Amino acid sequence: MDKQIILDKALTKADHAVLESLAKDIETHAALWAKTDEESDVDSGLGSELSSGDEAAGSGRQTDDRRIAALRAARNPDSAKFEPTVLMSVDDCPAYLHTLINKYFLQPYIRQARKIVRHQTDVAMITHLLIYFTTSVPSALLLFRRFTYAHAILHLIMQLYYVGTYTLMQHQHIHQRGILAKQFGVFDNLFPFLLDPLMGHTWNSYYYHHVKHHHVEANGPDDLSSTIRYQRDSIPDFLHYVGRFFFLVWFDLPIYFLRKSRPGMAFKTAASEFGTYAFYYLVSRVVGTKATFFVYILPFVMLRIGLMVGNWGQHAFVDQDKPDSDFRSSITVVDVASNRFCFNDGYHTSHHLNPLRHWRDHPISFLEQKHTYIDEGALVFHNIDFLMITFRLMAKDYEHLAKCLVPMGEQINLTMEERVQLLKKLTRKFSEEEIAQKFKKNR
Repeated sequence: MDKQIILDKALTKADHAVLESLAKDIETHAALWAKTDEESDVDSGLGSELSSGDEAAGSGRQTDDRRIAALRAARNPDSAKFEPTVLMSVDDCPAYLHTLINKYFLQPYIRQARKIVRHQTDVAMITHLLIYFTTSVPSALLLFRRFTYAHAILHLIMQLYYVGTYTLMQHQHIHQRGILAKQFGVFDNLFPFLLDPLMGHTWNSYYYHHVKHHHVEANGPDDLSSTIRYQRDSIPDFLHYVGRFFFLVWFDLPIYFLRKSRPGMAFKTAASEFGTYAFYYLVSRVVGTKATFFVYILPFVMLRIGLMVGNWGQHAFVDQDKPDSDFRSSITVVDVASNRFCFNDGYHTSHHLNPLRHWRDHPISFLEQKHTYIDEGALVFHNIDFLMITFRLMAKDYEHLAKCLVPMGEQINLTMEERVQLLKKLTRKFSEEEIAQKFKKNR
């Protein structure tokens, strides 16, 4: 196993399976190269190296097949090995509880929650809705009734802790038009209007920007959040990128839809954004500016910045030859923060390949398509999340990023310095001439 690969104990079972598969590939590759070097001066028989390689590859595929089957069984409600996700913090929730608590509290809760959610794996979404409605909502109401700075600061800290998981739960919501079963559709459609502003989201803007815009343009030249016109390890470029989105997305997104001859979408986008701003103003006039600032404005500011910091990391490494390839314009990260707490958000390439793919299916899809990822030269990182990728790029700490890279295919042969040079090459900004040439179909 590559000594740079770290199998964090807090990783999900699926992430462990993915990293173990990739680590085994590296180990097999190294062993074959070592054997080839030892036998380079000796004729070991026609095709013997190929045979050894085929045998190792066959064994690896069989092991991957078993991993895929296990993950599919854990995802399948009809399987005896079905494991719904109850809490994001742990995989096997019953193992942490007393037998009686598991039997008389947890299992009845799981049975009921499975009837409410859209996908029976997603019990955790009910868990988190209960958490938000019993903590965030009462806390905000209390601040509006009796404001204190101590409570306001604690409330803000709580919301910042919640926002990653909530945002990625809403990510599932906007792509699949809901997270609850159809009979609960009214509540499913209404709860975001209450919770979204508490977490920093303006009403429906995430849907219009992310689903109707970003996934259509896919980091191309017309994508308002595209990284291709920026040097991705430049602090001035990064500040321009974040500032443009933060201050002008309210204007740029409706204009984008008008340019694409979608006036209805432009109107809805503007109405959602300005409707939320009007709501902020109304609340500040009715219950006070201090509470509004901590309950709505600060979460809004922090989220907008966070979304762009994360998107920069997700699309920082773009191939110069095929920048319009999902495999080469987005990355995969196998880490605790992205996948343990944020519904497998680290599988960003998988998400771009199929935006409707359920979050539990991303690791399965990765293992099934692993050789396509290899052939396409895709990048996989571990032990780092998208926010820290952006931070390391701003520090130009390519050595750390190279250590976090999980090499696949030909990348395995690269020295650490060669990995550094590869990553530097992939962060170079595109000129307008290059964009016109590489993205002809977008024009």
